[in-house]
Amino acid sequence: MQTPDPVGAPGGESALAAGFEGRLLVSENVLAVAPVDLSADLRFADGALLLSTQRLLARGAAGERSEWPLTAALELRLHDHAGVGTAELMDGAVRLARWRYTLAHQPALLRLQRRLAQQARRLAGLPEAQAEEGANGGDGEPLDTELQTPPSTWVLLRLGRFARPYRTQLIWGFVLTLLSTAATLVPPYLTIPLMDDILIPFQNGQAIDPMRVVLYLGGLLLAALLGWGLGWARTYLLALVSERMGADLRTTTYEHLLTLPLDYFGGKRTGDLMARIGSETDRINVFLSLHALDFLTDVLMIVMTAAILVSINPLLAVVTLVPLPFIAWMIHVVRDRLRTGFEKIDRVWGEVTNVLADTIPGIRVVKAFAQEKREAERFRAANRYNLQVNDRLNRTWSLFTPSVSLLTEIGLLVVWGFGIWQVARGSITVGVLTAFIAYIGRFYTRLDSMSRIVSVTQKAAAGAKRIFDILDHVSNVPEPANPVRIEGTLAGRIELRHLGFRYGSRTVIRDLQLTIEPGEMIGLVGHSGSGKSTLVNLICRFHDVSEGAILVDGHDIRRYAVADFRRHVGLVLQEPFLFFGTIAQNIAYGKPEATREEIVAAARAAHAHDFILRLPHGYDSLVGERGQGLSGGERQRISIARALLIDPRILILDEATSAVDTETEKEIQKALDNLVQGRTTLAIAHRLSTLRKADRLVVMDRGEIVEVGPHDALMAREGAYWRLYQAQQRQADDDEGSEGAARERAAVATLAALHAHPSHAAHPAGDA
Repeated sequence: MQTPDPVGAPGGESALAAGFEGRLLVSENVLAVAPVDLSADLRFADGALLLSTQRLLARGAAGERSEWPLTAALELRLHDHAGVGTAELMDGAVRLARWRYTLAHQPALLRLQRRLAQQARRLAGLPEAQAEEGANGGDGEPLDTELQTPPSTWVLLRLGRFARPYRTQLIWGFVLTLLSTAATLVPPYLTIPLMDDILIPFQNGQAIDPMRVVLYLGGLLLAALLGWGLGWARTYLLALVSERMGADLRTTTYEHLLTLPLDYFGGKRTGDLMARIGSETDRINVFLSLHALDFLTDVLMIVMTAAILVSINPLLAVVTLVPLPFIAWMIHVVRDRLRTGFEKIDRVWGEVTNVLADTIPGIRVVKAFAQEKREAERFRAANRYNLQVNDRLNRTWSLFTPSVSLLTEIGLLVVWGFGIWQVARGSITVGVLTAFIAYIGRFYTRLDSMSRIVSVTQKAAAGAKRIFDILDHVSNVPEPANPVRIEGTLAGRIELRHLGFRYGSRTVIRDLQLTIEPGEMIGLVGHSGSGKSTLVNLICRFHDVSEGAILVDGHDIRRYAVADFRRHVGLVLQEPFLFFGTIAQNIAYGKPEATREEIVAAARAAHAHDFILRLPHGYDSLVGERGQGLSGGERQRISIARALLIDPRILILDEATSAVDTETEKEIQKALDNLVQGRTTLAIAHRLSTLRKADRLVVMDRGEIVEVGPHDALMAREGAYWRLYQAQQRQADDDEGSEGAARERAAVATLAALHAHPSHAAHPAGDA
């Protein structure tokens, strides 16, 4: 058996292939081996895939084994989301298996993918050269399964997981539905003796028995009251259950959304996500509370009515069911159009809400640039497109509904004609025909109702698909199976070992090594796009590294529970975000149980106490959405107080003073001096002068560290940092020179004006 080249990991492919030793045949050659090191719930695991000349074999973390013989349709599709890769084994449109892995193993998976594509081409009889084409369509980009997968009605069955806690209530609801449906079927059956034993004999001269009339009419009244009571209890009970299922669905979706990585939100629009959690869950809730109940009632009514009709007269019952195949065929044809149409309507409506989500928070910018008409036109265009999509779907639906009604009317006429012929032959009585007509009216009414439910069912299916697109998306920051507990506080020692990171196929950081001692302040400098922000995002574990490791206090940060680790990391951003609420609530956001004394102490240390007291209600003053009503410097100092309150051991400052004026910067700098005391600090700043207090400066360029050292040493070296500093100084001098020249030109213009109009100089207030 031949063995392939190493993959670069310890032990290489030889060690991985050894795990399959007992499963390989003597005639098999190994073509590629790749590790898959994450379980289905994104915990680290020990698994592997092996491609031989005859099969694809898989080994899971728990020892489970699977294999698939090679065919021309077998294909491995790879997707990645900034830290976590997904490998899907496909046989045409059918997914056979799925594995997850960290992107450190992407090269090995790509190699296995290419080798599998080569074998598939060979089995299909295609030229070998064509096997090198990309397995994902040739473009190398991950497939957008969310947009490409059509919605299916079967997705509604997945809502069953939200029904499990309410099994008892649902069983009672089904029993009540069965009983109420049965109660509504009693009155037509009682019309048979009323016609045949009371009315027709009376027309033939017989006397009416009052007791029998009272008995039959009492039965009708009792059935009506019983049907009403059971129907009310059923509707109320199932409405309560559906409301709770809808609430659970909203809560679960929102909680899952909060666990998703930052790159997921980078590819989504706020309005679209709001529409999914809001309107889509409401639509599903309405379907569960009203239409699903109606559908169940209709099915029971049709089945029970058909059974009664067959028991009364089988031949007449068969005639009754003549329109049913035509209606079923129409439902099948229209259903697919409705399903795809409703999903498109959902996406278009998401665009409408996106315009609102963009414009309302940014209304100040809209008004500042006088773009009200432009935004109104954007909304009008989105609304117009929404109208067009709805019109196209309504054309289909408007033809379908009357067609079903026409078929039911034709069916009723057929029954009338056939029934009269049967009465004329003496095969049935008038009472039987009357009961048949009554049952048929209910039968076709329910059949028509079922056809109308197709519309709301497809709407709910489209909405459920968009909800489960969120729930099926997994975080690329997996939780460890056995997390390392953080006892007390972290010391704050950070070690970066051969760090590498990629966004998709673009490498952002490569082979980065650095050790930061506890309490040390590091300044990260470099041109835009050099990888500074990506590095601090990796340290915060917003993403996981593609290669290498980040160690904090000697442990890989992937060994810590995510929330446990982030409680020890403070983050101050360039654009501080404040929530709608009071000043005190915003400061205590990271520590909701903080006392008022702790909040005030944090505000004092952040140099925010004085301006807070000048507000109308002090710490209880409300700030508008996103901190409207406060200046940029005030918002920044509140964010610093927020970071101070949680007392982090690791502090990240991302351009904390770049968006304020010089005076405000001095105030913020005083607050930052208090904040960095005794903490391991990483500070990003474009103004290099703000990093002079840093113990060391780390100069980055194109994802690599090019220089490390204190300010004076780096200036003496006259390398990359010196060039950055000189360029910034020249820019500052140019700006100052431009301002000086502008002031000089303004002074000359003023003197010229005074010489031209001396009277104005004598009466400077005359122009007022």
